[in-house]
Amino acid sequence: MTNILSRSVLTALAITGFAFHPTLVEAKPLKVYILAGQSNMEGHAKVETFDYIGDDPATAPLLKEMRGPDGKPRVSDKVWISYFTGIKDTNGEGIGKLTAGYGARRNPAENGGKIGPEFTFGLTMEKAHDGPVLIIKTAWGGKSLHTDFRPPSAGPYKLNAWQLENYPKQEGHGIPKDFKKWKADKKTATGHYYRLMTEHVQNILTDIKRVYPDYNPKQGFELAGFVWFQGWNDMVDGQTYPRSNKPGRFDLYSELMAHFIRDVRKDFKAPKMPFVIGVMGVDGVQDKPNYFRLAMAAPAALPEFKGNVVAVETAPYWDQPLGDIDQKNAQIRQMGHFLRSKHKGHANKDGKMTKDQQQTYLKDYRAKLITPADEARWKRGASNAGYHYLGCAKTMALIGQAFAQASLQMEKK
Repeated sequence: MTNILSRSVLTALAITGFAFHPTLVEAKPLKVYILAGQSNMEGHAKVETFDYIGDDPATAPLLKEMRGPDGKPRVSDKVWISYFTGIKDTNGEGIGKLTAGYGARRNPAENGGKIGPEFTFGLTMEKAHDGPVLIIKTAWGGKSLHTDFRPPSAGPYKLNAWQLENYPKQEGHGIPKDFKKWKADKKTATGHYYRLMTEHVQNILTDIKRVYPDYNPKQGFELAGFVWFQGWNDMVDGQTYPRSNKPGRFDLYSELMAHFIRDVRKDFKAPKMPFVIGVMGVDGVQDKPNYFRLAMAAPAALPEFKGNVVAVETAPYWDQPLGDIDQKNAQIRQMGHFLRSKHKGHANKDGKMTKDQQQTYLKDYRAKLITPADEARWKRGASNAGYHYLGCAKTMALIGQAFAQASLQMEKK
């Protein structure tokens, strides 16, 4: 949609000697980007880890873009955001100019002191476009694609052969005690967050001025891209995807992802909207094939999505030095478990150690593993668990930038 000046106005400008400028003829549509997913799209990297970005010469320039002259997180004048999220179905919205703090939030309307991919995604888009940008972000932690975000065209959740055999027995770890209730609850939950996401996006698009006050309806808008960053809950689900770690185990995820892309494009009437799949990269680059990551990326290779769907690997942005320290912390936690459980082959195998002795042993064990340099690096760069990319702002900043760059490449095509 455009706002074109009439011929008479142009003629008047020419007669009076006013200079002609293309922006007077055609106001560009507002660029709108949709970001959706689960906890890593929420973002759990605390602002306190920003300084760590500057420790690396390769990312120090990015940190300068993320901060204003006063050293505080930059507030964009060209990028606006609506962030719809919630905990335990208590959903709400945060709106305003893009800055840090639009990561995971306990109160949807309040700055949470964290960032997800949205911050550097928006800053990258700000540099790439002359006009304003609107980000619509919807994200909730702990959600699956097979149920919570299940797209309409995928149909109802279907039990696989293993579930059909084992669920009615109502026995064993993880099997529902009340199969009838489980089926009813599953039906209600299926697609719930897909619907919340699409409803919120539609609500924003029908009243953009509520989020971006200077919006001119004559200017119009363009759905310029969609970014999906989700996967953990599907990756660790051993019942919906019951096969061992072999090729084909996660084929269902690929099918659901393809349905999801088609459905959001249909629902938002944007048949070729650029779509970015953020591929899970927790634990970094791996030597052996990761079949879940391959399944996530697979839809981008479908002929129907050629040139307008891209899978962005996030594993390269995993901070390996912090990951190594995290592994050491895991060893310490495991040793604590061994001491408490009197595990064979360990110091308290005979159960004679007192609690104080266990604590002293564990303290000494930790001192041998974690160096003072490790302590300093961890405090500076990490703020959450491994499944949240260690809450490292450097990682989240690089991921957001990569998502934006991939989307822009598709826009150019």
